[in-house]
Amino acid sequence: MSRPSLRARATHAVLGVVLVGGVGLAVVNGSAQADPGARACTDEERAALVAAGDNFALACDLPGSLLAGLEAGAAAPGLSEDDIDKSDNVDLVAHLPLVGAFAEEGAYGTDMAFQGRYAYVGNYNGFGVYDIKKPTRPKRVAQVVCPGGQGDVSVHGDVLVLSVDSSRSDDSCSSTAQSASEKSSWEGLRVFDISRPAKPRYVASVETACGSHTHTLAPNRSGKQLFVYVSSYSPSSDFPDCQPPHDIVSVVKVPVRKPARARLVATPVLFPDGGNPGGPVPLLTSSSTSGCHDITAYPAKDLAAGACMGDGILMDISKRARPKVVDRVTDDVNFAFWHSATFNNAGTKVLFTDELGGGSLPTCNPVFGSTRGADGIYDIEGGSLAFKSYYKIPRPQTLTENCVAHNGSLIPVKGKDIMVQAWYQGGFSVFDFTDSANPEEIAWFDRGPISATSLETGGAWSVYWYNGHIYSSDITRGLEVFSIDDPRVNGAKKVRTTTFNAQSQPAYRG
Repeated sequence: MSRPSLRARATHAVLGVVLVGGVGLAVVNGSAQADPGARACTDEERAALVAAGDNFALACDLPGSLLAGLEAGAAAPGLSEDDIDKSDNVDLVAHLPLVGAFAEEGAYGTDMAFQGRYAYVGNYNGFGVYDIKKPTRPKRVAQVVCPGGQGDVSVHGDVLVLSVDSSRSDDSCSSTAQSASEKSSWEGLRVFDISRPAKPRYVASVETACGSHTHTLAPNRSGKQLFVYVSSYSPSSDFPDCQPPHDIVSVVKVPVRKPARARLVATPVLFPDGGNPGGPVPLLTSSSTSGCHDITAYPAKDLAAGACMGDGILMDISKRARPKVVDRVTDDVNFAFWHSATFNNAGTKVLFTDELGGGSLPTCNPVFGSTRGADGIYDIEGGSLAFKSYYKIPRPQTLTENCVAHNGSLIPVKGKDIMVQAWYQGGFSVFDFTDSANPEEIAWFDRGPISATSLETGGAWSVYWYNGHIYSSDITRGLEVFSIDDPRVNGAKKVRTTTFNAQSQPAYRG
């Protein structure tokens, strides 16, 4: 099934790591081990990571004592992105690089959504539209430059929703960065008309408290009203529009036929007790909860699962504008930052991810082990979440590769729970979690590091299955398409869907 790894990954000598200018980590030898009491980064370095978006600044919370534990053998001089380790059942069949404004420094490729023959791919500078009628020959048909990270996207009918979690001078596509301490600053949702996919039209904006880090579509039963759950967090008393405790979710209503009338309709409280208070060091203990990072809805079953920093929650969304928390779990031992969630098709399980280190650190190595920065698999038993196991890619990554559990989706195999998932520079993994207590990997794709000497932020942000192929939105490389040939997943190639948003799961037959 697999080839021997191209990487020499044995680990022996101890290293420290220090933050370097921009967004990265530089390797230093054992004679310069980290001071156990030292801060991981300066104010300037923290500001650079905050500007990079997502949760990258969590790297600054890494204590010197753990830095000193990272090991020298994890570095791999001479390896590059051209060195590929993969299972024999997976092949790269197409690649479209980032271009123009989307190739600028800091303009990361982010999330994806699909409709018909088109893929919509987010970017910190807007979103792109790709014709994927022929998956092996995708074509770029539009590039909408409208800055404001992260640029998460979802589609429904002729509506595209775009998240902005970067404080801007106003809601226009010509806006500039402006501090959230300014009352006039704007962040939230942008709404586009995509009735002509090659010419998306900006029709509405909705400002939301603390912006929109991610969002989730939950259409009503008729499909005529689109409810959007807006996930955001990290309030501050210095931010007029993002005040503590921020224990809410913003609910935006978008009339599908008149999307220009999109508006905020509710801000229900999810954590009346404030949520998980967190530990003293977020990377070593749970984060404190001040909102959700991501919510995944399963509209057909009136369920949603929230990954909310220090908490994982299960919600009843039968009343779309009034989601109700029905169960809540914490993992103060192994989960540092509850990041995202995926239901199985039966709606009897939830797989949560832990974005240990905020996506900017090398956590796929023996130092962090197999249960941190991993997936947590929970069965839903009597309306409650019951922990069953962890899943983490089994291939140790180098010290210069940011790697942690990130965005993925189900592969619709009848009677099975199979998922494909991004792991940043750890590539992607396809695994079977039908047996919740014993998940098993069945395919993977893994490039060498972007750099052999410093940790540069990159790799697969989102990896999803859509109509027979695996699609990856890579932070620096752009859109990639993969084929998989394996009897355990080939049945899924017969399943076709007209629209796919990973955070608004469809119900597959079987």
